[in-house]
Amino acid sequence: MTEASEHGGATPERFGAPRGRDRTDGRGGAPGAARGRPAPPPSPRVRLVDVAREAGLSKTTVSAALNGTGRLSPEIREKARETARLMGYRPNATARQLRAGRARLIGYVVGELADTPWTFLESPYFARLTGATAATALARGYAVVLLPAGSLQSEWAALPLDAVVVADPVADDRIVEDLLAARIPVFSDRSVEGRPGAHWVDVDADAAVRQALDHFHAQGARRPVLVVPDSTTRFHREVEAAHRAWCAAHGVPERAVRVAEPGNGPVIRAVEAALGTGPERPDALLVVAEASPPLVLEAARRHGYDVPGDLLLVCVSEDETAVHTEPPVTTLSLRPDAVAEAGIAHLVAVLEQGLGETGGAMVPVRLDVRASSVRPV
Repeated sequence: MTEASEHGGATPERFGAPRGRDRTDGRGGAPGAARGRPAPPPSPRVRLVDVAREAGLSKTTVSAALNGTGRLSPEIREKARETARLMGYRPNATARQLRAGRARLIGYVVGELADTPWTFLESPYFARLTGATAATALARGYAVVLLPAGSLQSEWAALPLDAVVVADPVADDRIVEDLLAARIPVFSDRSVEGRPGAHWVDVDADAAVRQALDHFHAQGARRPVLVVPDSTTRFHREVEAAHRAWCAAHGVPERAVRVAEPGNGPVIRAVEAALGTGPERPDALLVVAEASPPLVLEAARRHGYDVPGDLLLVCVSEDETAVHTEPPVTTLSLRPDAVAEAGIAHLVAVLEQGLGETGGAMVPVRLDVRASSVRPV
């Protein structure tokens, strides 16, 4: 990790220290320490009773206002909350944990990218899913702890995790097995369906593929090509199966190119290979492997395709640049925000309402049709 100063981060000058002067006594000590003055004691923690006294309310009223309970007028509730904010009041987390029997910490791990643990944050989909999970959990009073993919049990076993979200686990990832063995609830995709202690939220891969290919077919395309990751996640295995079934049902040749590893470079190379597959040039391209839509569009143009005149294009992507290309690129969204909201709602129901049975929810995908997949009249 680079130091903060390399990114314009906090430096002494930025916090008001004069240039060229040391903020110590010249011998490495803190200001005042050399003159024999003791360091000032830390400020006392603001208590609930202090907030109540300042607001002119009872302690019970302030507690209800901050917890969102009780029958209080909007004015009283706002007065209590604003007073607490101005005074810097923070609830006693330790006491709350003891009362609730929970640490209110949720582990989060992306199983698909185990070989490169933190690169999932470079993916628009996983960045959106991670951010939405953290924000939705925080609104429910839980904090998210990021864990590296391929985590060893020794790395998380000592953490007081109430549950762990495992996004897109791969077939040989042991973290789901280890978490369930440790009696930690797991929230993942449908690959964990029916397992005690496991819950799921997923998108319908079969419906997603059929929606995109049906759209191509309605626009007159008869030679579609699929670009898909060479992955063992449930979603990508079902994408390939759905593509195979659709091609058989419609009597069109099954053309697919697998991408060996994630990243714009490998995906664009696979796109270029797909554009040259078969005895006839493809007339539609469904890119499920995540890549920058402008780069996919440019690769098609380098190979002599006019989009959408010669080639219809759909990308599975959450990248907002798709709207700003020429032509704008049609995207198939897996709706990570909705997946996160459904997952955290189910997680809270399990932890706080005692929902015992395992189960899950299916989130529909969304095809945002733009000019790249509409045949010009």
